[in-house]
Amino acid sequence: QLQLVESGGGLVQAGDSLRLTCTASGRSGSNNAMYWFRQAPGTEREFVARISRSSVFIDYADFVKGRFTISRDSAKNTAYLQMNSLKPEDTAVYYCTVGRSGGPTDWTAYTTWGQGTQVTVSV
Repeated sequence: QLQLVESGGGLVQAGDSLRLTCTASGRSGSNNAMYWFRQAPGTEREFVARISRSSVFIDYADFVKGRFTISRDSAKNTAYLQMNSLKPEDTAVYYCTVGRSGGPTDWTAYTTWGQGTQVTVSV
């Protein structure tokens, strides 16, 4: 059974940086791309970034381009999200999941999630 654990969140000021980590364990079948989503209070979960197993295919939501960088260590089944120039609007719980490379960016397509890690950015 697939298990996901996110970590690295915290309380920071606007302009600061954080690095999130997602570690996958158990069976993931053919799903080998890793995805980051986030969910702010009162909003739907939204796509942030994704990375293929080979790290060749990387995709970002427009609102994080140039500020966030996704990477992974496939040998460790771990993905990272380096978040720079954080803004108050980045405040959310960040979640990871796994899926096929180039898969949907709609959160409802995924059924396995970690517990999430809270990121809070103050002004």
